[in-house]
Amino acid sequence: MTNPDWLPTISRAAALVTDSGGLTCHAAIVARELGVPCVVGTRTATMPSVVYRLPEYVGMGIDGVSIGSNDLTQLMLGVDRDSENCAELFDESDAAVLDAIGSIISTANRLGITSSLCGQAPSTRPEFAEHLVRMGITSVSVTPDAIARTRRMVAAAERRLLLENALHHR
Repeated sequence: MTNPDWLPTISRAAALVTDSGGLTCHAAIVARELGVPCVVGTRTATMPSVVYRLPEYVGMGIDGVSIGSNDLTQLMLGVDRDSENCAELFDESDAAVLDAIGSIISTANRLGITSSLCGQAPSTRPEFAEHLVRMGITSVSVTPDAIARTRRMVAAAERRLLLENALHHR
């Protein structure tokens, strides 16, 4: 949400990004008046629609995408991970979720922007983090207790990729 008191700061911004709003929200109106790019509703933009709309967002000036894997999984699978009734069905490694993540990463790489992922899986499942490295992710966000383990795993995965590529291109 923007506030009119922020106008001096907003007028110096290269672009505006806000979690909520639409074409007629204050941020969108001010951005149009100032002639700066504006992306509203990023909570929605980081959901399944980003698989299809990422090129459009990049055209508006976005230079990176952060994939919220927990939200993406919930929306792709229609499963509430906090529900006692269906939490066991929540799986970030589901083929549909991995396909969406792979598509976002591939598109980001093709368009020359960074891609990152925040969510539970890279912290708790090293094989998921390796899968992201193989997809070409730029960075992952993990819980503090998983930093050292994840760094080692990412470094090992990158070494394996380099070796596989070297052997493949002999």
